[in-house]
Amino acid sequence: MNTVELVIIGGGSAGMAAACGAYEAGVRDILILERDKELGGILLQCIHNGFGLHYYKEELSGPEYAERWEKKIEEYGIAYRLDTMVLDITADKVITYTNTVEGYTKVRAKAIVLAMGCRERTRGAIHIPGFRPAGVWTAGTAQRYLNMEGYLVGRRIFILGSGDIGLIMARRMTLEGAEVLGVAEIMPYSNGLPRNIQQCLRDFEIPLYLSHTVTNVFGKDRVSGIEISQVNQKFEPIAGTEKRFDCDTLLLSVGLIPETQLGQNAGVLLSPKTKGALVNDINETETEGIFSCGNVLHVHDVVDFVSEEGLHTGKNAAAYLQNKLMRAEEANVSAGAGIGYVLPQRVRKTLAEAVTFSFRVTDVKKNAELLVKVDGKVVKSVKKRQMIPAEMERITLKAEELNDLQSELVLEIRED
Repeated sequence: MNTVELVIIGGGSAGMAAACGAYEAGVRDILILERDKELGGILLQCIHNGFGLHYYKEELSGPEYAERWEKKIEEYGIAYRLDTMVLDITADKVITYTNTVEGYTKVRAKAIVLAMGCRERTRGAIHIPGFRPAGVWTAGTAQRYLNMEGYLVGRRIFILGSGDIGLIMARRMTLEGAEVLGVAEIMPYSNGLPRNIQQCLRDFEIPLYLSHTVTNVFGKDRVSGIEISQVNQKFEPIAGTEKRFDCDTLLLSVGLIPETQLGQNAGVLLSPKTKGALVNDINETETEGIFSCGNVLHVHDVVDFVSEEGLHTGKNAAAYLQNKLMRAEEANVSAGAGIGYVLPQRVRKTLAEAVTFSFRVTDVKKNAELLVKVDGKVVKSVKKRQMIPAEMERITLKAEELNDLQSELVLEIRED
């Protein structure tokens, strides 16, 4: 069995950035395993612009953004395998994969970075009642069919869920000549970025029905219509609020789930909030030598932050391989009032460097204050005009702000 210093599972934005981060930190024996026929992951089907604004200070399409990182991979001479499906990872870092060239293969890694991304929730996951005709698609699948295969999945479209993929597909389908009748969102606020609400719905006069969900699907062989209903605070349909739309296609943009099964096989523990791995400030999981980053760790809304997280993780994996990591006792990081989750979930004590924490609020917050508490004492407060669940927030704490940390760091929201 061959041994590789660092194996990265997934060749999307997180995996490529992690490989570059490790290379720049001095590791040369790196192998990326990617199940698709090209590097780039989900970016390859995202032909719209808006990528790279933070990292490159340019507005790029998804393929253009992916190409920047792929060129780095080629420039550095980092090895990768395409059309390669990873079947298993063990706690002692033995990876089993298969492809048409090598067949069924095992390799031992000294360190692993998990960067497998996430998958879409399907109709079965949200229990939509009604018939099961053709014409019900997840938004990402419809995006791939249209942008990469040239296939328009429908002409009269209704979209359930206001996540960014759903919003972007509302615009994309409209531009391709389809009629988008509306977007329903079960929450009282949109789950997409504000810029996408404006550019993809309002600019095209596509209605958004907040606090609504699909309560019926009609059609025998093909979707002929759907019914939406308003929901109460318990997300239960309210009788008498039904609206019917005659359409041939229903697109679902109802959330993403990190692809965590391989990590679980290796003993990686998961967060019940993010559904991704529990990690410390260097993005190491509770299984030593296995790191995690990108959408498999927690679902991001901006790809630039995925790349930054990948670079950070790759450099830390390199430090682990070079025996440069400072091992120390760890304190817990908790989500307090108004915070849905915060990452990392653990942080090493007596740090000599700053730590960036990512978090999301539980609902829309206006004119609120973010408090950072170290063992009950407020060490930092930041006033925020508005925070919404659709946008991941970040805050960086300097090493000196963490010096007194003993048992717990808490992020919470204080509202006027």
